[in-house]
Amino acid sequence: MNELIKKAEETHNLSKEELVTLLKDDSLNQEIFHAANRVRHKYVGDEVHLRGLIEFSNICKQNCLYCGLRRDNDQITRYRLEIDKAIDFAEKANSYGYKTLVLQSGEDSFYTVDKMKHLIGKIKSLDLALTLSIGEKAREEYEEYRKAGADRYLLRIETTDKKLYEQLNPGMSFDNRVKCLKEIKELGYELGTGCMVGLPGQSIEFLADDILFFKEIGADMIGIGPFIPNHNTPLKDTESGAFEMSLKVMALTRLLLPDINIPATTAMETLNLKGRLIALQSGANVAMPNVTEGEYRKYYELYQGKICVNDTPAHCRSCITGQINSIGRTVSEEYGFRKKSCSYDYNSGGCC
Repeated sequence: MNELIKKAEETHNLSKEELVTLLKDDSLNQEIFHAANRVRHKYVGDEVHLRGLIEFSNICKQNCLYCGLRRDNDQITRYRLEIDKAIDFAEKANSYGYKTLVLQSGEDSFYTVDKMKHLIGKIKSLDLALTLSIGEKAREEYEEYRKAGADRYLLRIETTDKKLYEQLNPGMSFDNRVKCLKEIKELGYELGTGCMVGLPGQSIEFLADDILFFKEIGADMIGIGPFIPNHNTPLKDTESGAFEMSLKVMALTRLLLPDINIPATTAMETLNLKGRLIALQSGANVAMPNVTEGEYRKYYELYQGKICVNDTPAHCRSCITGQINSIGRTVSEEYGFRKKSCSYDYNSGGCC
């Protein structure tokens, strides 16, 4: 086991079988976390990049079984922000010192290409990096947003097992999801994706496949967190994913993709009061505080028990900065683009 951890840290390569071996054995979890932290320090440094999150609509045409925003959930208060309101939130986030914003919503057809291009243009005029997280679109739409100035696109796959994906996302196609990810990458975005750990029907082998898929597709940012059931979804009576396993999948992802950006997800802190700090000490280098204002924060209820829904954006900025400083790390003043290391070549598996 120690030899496998050493191999992962030094070569950033493991086979599926080797990943499964590490995922199944919990006796050396701390060694995996420490190795991931060393790799994080070596490749991306000690600064933590903050991404300010604007949740501008919780209306969604999809019906994913695990998601509180799913179309058939009639127990949620729906909202969509007017473009001017979203711009106002962006301007305030800029005043708090954020260098990157993330525009996130359900798949809401109200926001036409022209409306989104207007919003993108206004945010880019603030000299901010911009990530979009608005679901599956046609290639032409992705291209329009890229031309308008969007820098990154986040489209989580959640699981790379095709059968499980299509069970959990009725009416959606796994092949189309992968196609979207490839198109996003081809268009020059920084590509973000990720998975949930502990989904019903998920196996250790599936998780190993997820990690290898992230590497194969050349993702630039990977978000990993535990599955947490929402009481207004068909999966309401299932158990949450385990914090420790989520942390291990994240750490192994860092070991195999040493120079990518990895957020300490809010779902981690939902299960563990120090979850984000522990993640930052186990391979993560990004945090995504919510900069949405008012009661909208509690209405964007993807899962149960989401943290910080009653806080203000100013408080969140101060709180996360204090937490980051408490572990000897600092908040970056850069835009947080991935800096690919010349000391490792993913294609050849060795030095450039």
